[in-house]
Amino acid sequence: MRPPPSPPLLPLLLLLVLLPSPPAVAAAAGPTSLEALRAAAGRRAASPATQERAAAGVLRRLLPSHALSFRFQIDPKGGVCGDSSCFRISNVDGSSKGGAEILIQGNTAVELASGLHWYLKYWCGVHISWDKTGGAQLASVPSPGSLPRVKGTAVKVERPVPWNYYQNVVTSSYSFVWWDWRRWEKEIDWMALQGINLPLAFTGQEAVWQKVFKSFNVTDRDLDDFFGGPAFLAWARMGNLHAWGGPLSQNWLDQQLALQKKILSRMIELGMVPVLPSFSGNVPVAFKKLFPSASITRLGEWNTVDGNPRWCCTYILDPSDALFIDVGQAFIKQQMKEYGDITSIYNCDTFNENTPPTNEPAYISSLGSAIYQAMSRGNKDAVWLMQGWLFYSDAAFWKESQMKALLHSVPIGKMMVLDLFADVKPIWQTSSQFYGVPYIWCMLHNFGGNIEMYGVLDSISSGPIDARTSYNSTMVGVGMCMEGIEHNPVVYELMSEMAFRSQKVEVEDWLKSYSYRRYGQSNVEIQKAWAILYHTIYNCTDGIADHNRDYIVEFPDISPSSFSSQYSKGRSISVVRKHPRFLGEVSASLPQPHLWYSTAEAVKSLELFLKAGDDLSESLTYRYDLVDLARQSLSKLANKVYLDAMDSYQMRDSSDLNFHTKKFLEVIMDIETLLASDDNFLLGPWLETAKSLATTEDERKQYEWNARTQVTMWYDDTKTEQSKLHDYANKFWSGLLKSYYHPRASKYFTRLSRSLQENRSFQLEEWRRDWISYSNEWQSGKELYPVKATGDALAISRSLFAKYFR
Repeated sequence: MRPPPSPPLLPLLLLLVLLPSPPAVAAAAGPTSLEALRAAAGRRAASPATQERAAAGVLRRLLPSHALSFRFQIDPKGGVCGDSSCFRISNVDGSSKGGAEILIQGNTAVELASGLHWYLKYWCGVHISWDKTGGAQLASVPSPGSLPRVKGTAVKVERPVPWNYYQNVVTSSYSFVWWDWRRWEKEIDWMALQGINLPLAFTGQEAVWQKVFKSFNVTDRDLDDFFGGPAFLAWARMGNLHAWGGPLSQNWLDQQLALQKKILSRMIELGMVPVLPSFSGNVPVAFKKLFPSASITRLGEWNTVDGNPRWCCTYILDPSDALFIDVGQAFIKQQMKEYGDITSIYNCDTFNENTPPTNEPAYISSLGSAIYQAMSRGNKDAVWLMQGWLFYSDAAFWKESQMKALLHSVPIGKMMVLDLFADVKPIWQTSSQFYGVPYIWCMLHNFGGNIEMYGVLDSISSGPIDARTSYNSTMVGVGMCMEGIEHNPVVYELMSEMAFRSQKVEVEDWLKSYSYRRYGQSNVEIQKAWAILYHTIYNCTDGIADHNRDYIVEFPDISPSSFSSQYSKGRSISVVRKHPRFLGEVSASLPQPHLWYSTAEAVKSLELFLKAGDDLSESLTYRYDLVDLARQSLSKLANKVYLDAMDSYQMRDSSDLNFHTKKFLEVIMDIETLLASDDNFLLGPWLETAKSLATTEDERKQYEWNARTQVTMWYDDTKTEQSKLHDYANKFWSGLLKSYYHPRASKYFTRLSRSLQENRSFQLEEWRRDWISYSNEWQSGKELYPVKATGDALAISRSLFAKYFR
């Protein structure tokens, strides 16, 4: 491997120019009662010595060669940061050889880790992302004893708002479900480096619920019918389904509880404030018999094919019932018994897709008050953290009076709202800053853990600033609420930086710095490529939630005769209905893949990436981005090929149909080959990590079925009707294309061609029967898939570019 070149002067100057200046005047940070929350968090914080050791641990795991090059110092009395949260970077003068060169001070270990990351980025040209998006570029760090010095006395960076939130309630299922402690440790380090101090912590809660429900005389058999399987726990927790993919073994429950204790311990050591779950009203059906006089309602069906009661239609205990407070208090108390008194912030989303029975404000206020009472009786300092998505998804119900009734049902400062989709559909603008209630400006960005290059960089770089500096702002934080992680590293790096940015970021200049850091060197072609990507793929302004529905990964479940030949002219027929729980869109007819940019321009950026290949081919971050961009370009091409095939069918042109069919299937297999050349686009690791958590053969089969089902059929089906959620969590993974997406399209096009040859209508039900049978067999399969890449990603990308785009 070649040694990294010395950083050229221009990029270094650029990096220094991009350093933010401390805010001259802090914008309003919400009601002063929020100070009580920060004080409560401080009382629960680990000791300064513990936090300093935790920050040093992050450094040791990231850059062991420089473990002695940095000194960390907690500032507990505000001598450095005052009343704000900050980090301060300065030189250590007169240190001995091999000693500390840089001092980083801050009021928590998260600030210390953030300061370390800031220094490594803007003085050493480092880039840090998830391993599955190329990992960290650390080769540009000078050797110990030669670290760049900070000019002047020091550089101090303050948070303009106190909180940096992380996770969606479903991320635990789409991304974290199969993680062990080793993977969690890396994630928590990443969180600390990104400045995240308010993470959702949902792992292991079923073990707590088991103890709580047993205290109410619910049996293990009752809970087998209540908990979902490992890959579907998020939706069982929300009351969407029960038992699907289950039951949970005692091994799983104990294993996850032990894991959660490690997670929480490390978060506390780093000075984070975990957000724990609370009671939203979801109860086992046994409660109906155990408490016959309680107000318990059976919810309607949620995305089942035929309302099968084996997993459909859960039960919710009305917050107005006294039993609600008893159960809610018991759950908070049991968590405190398991974990200690570690937090005062609890998540509850009772009203998401569970519209109150009346819009009477007094009733809504009483429900909100009861929910908060259940929390506060368990923890007197409790603060209710609520997703604000319902105010958008069910806007017809949540008018001003109803919003105020809920938001003001608890004391101001005892509730925080996540403006979940603020990057695209900000609610703070239409609700007078949530009517005075503190809120967190959040980026949603991803649905189902899909793999799609997408972003709204301009919104990210300016949205939090606009919200914070607006009149009477009650914004108290920024957050990342994606459904799945490990994609689009540029989006998450910029969003993380906004926790420390007091002014808008000039994205074009920032991207020059980003590309230099990500690949470890300056490259003219790469800079040009990123300039194009900024104005195309990462400049979505159409307001549509980006859920990848490309035809390869979400093949249309329709008969071509269901739409007329007029489609071939406009190619825009799409009947859409919203699915608020999934925060995406599900088509009732021919799905229309989201396309918000010029594919021709994106292909130009791919060509520039390929030109840079000789210089950057050894970079893992470059390889990831190259494969991802080539994959996306080919997938968008395949959408056009599919539509050409449909045109051919409408024109009754058998020869043309066969041509486009062959091309569509060929593109799938070419993308398969491309993805197989990078470790981060493989199906194998997802399945193998699932099986690795099993202790018995039955668990192994169950976990693998869960893993396979989530990324394919997702939910229940019949012999002739696919799951309503099929392909919601689709993935561009090598192994999945070859064994699942290719056979599906092949079966469809074979029948389509036969229908033309035999001059009869396309037999959709026959295809469905054939395909669903195949899918169900695949879901229960045991075949192994590679966990290591094969092939030369650059050579393959160049070959495919010549084949399809020249």
